[in-house]
Amino acid sequence: METLTLRPGESQAGRRADVWLAEAVEGLTRSAAARLLAQGRVTRGGKPLGKSDLLTGGETVEVSLPEPETAEALPQDIPLDVVYEDGDVIVVNKPKGLVVHPAPGHPDGTLVNALLYHCGDSLSGVGGALRPGIVHRIDRDTSGLIIAAKNDCAHQALAAQLQDHTLARTYQCIVTGNLRRDAGTVDAPIGRHPTDRKRMAVVAGGRPAVTHWEVLERFPGFTHLRCRLETGRTHQIRVHMAHIGHPILGDTVYGAKKAVPGLQGQCLHAVGLRFRHPRTGETLELSCPLPPEFLEQLRKLSARR
Repeated sequence: METLTLRPGESQAGRRADVWLAEAVEGLTRSAAARLLAQGRVTRGGKPLGKSDLLTGGETVEVSLPEPETAEALPQDIPLDVVYEDGDVIVVNKPKGLVVHPAPGHPDGTLVNALLYHCGDSLSGVGGALRPGIVHRIDRDTSGLIIAAKNDCAHQALAAQLQDHTLARTYQCIVTGNLRRDAGTVDAPIGRHPTDRKRMAVVAGGRPAVTHWEVLERFPGFTHLRCRLETGRTHQIRVHMAHIGHPILGDTVYGAKKAVPGLQGQCLHAVGLRFRHPRTGETLELSCPLPPEFLEQLRKLSARR
């Protein structure tokens, strides 16, 4: 059993415990958060929290997560938006809300379950029984392109490209505030947050992390960016944007002031992938459109001008 220690910020004061918990713990749905609260697994000051209890902000909350119910992921008929597929790799446009692989509090209903149904036994085993085929991850509330390997040779080749930074990943996001320059680079090491292990932070001694960004469009109080990852740390773009004082719109975990109506989580989308095919060596460059809720936020910001 895993125990998490969470410290909701002052901006979370007045929020329902179940709503906040589902956002604070990656891979946890609202219903799963409600079950943990009902089971007494979430405490504040040693006393169980109810799902409708309100946060005061600044308190310490402890969460006892059960182990996954299954030792391996099972196939589930979940629709997939397949952008590219052959005998070695599959690239999917992942929607928001879909967790990549089973985790405590979210044992099924994940991208892995969907891939197992779609691909059958044709997924690499390098990642283990709960992560077959998974080469890299995207946060639950980040949408966009993710690549999976169908055999171990493909997995190892793609993993090597991640290591040498030749597997290029491009994102678009809307951040709060206006950046002074039109382009720049954030080169700041990322590690676990010193007091909240479910969050990441720029910390001395963290792993090297580099994000290149450029302005696509400016709005009053907000900026539309394209970001290219040179490295791939957990929550990297979210952490780096918050670090330079421009958290991503809707990302209450990393500094946005409040959730945005009509937007689930952060306004961040993986728009592009470029990689060498693990068998042929051919360079593949794939893209996908911005999702409707992202486009709606751009429309609303344009209307304010």
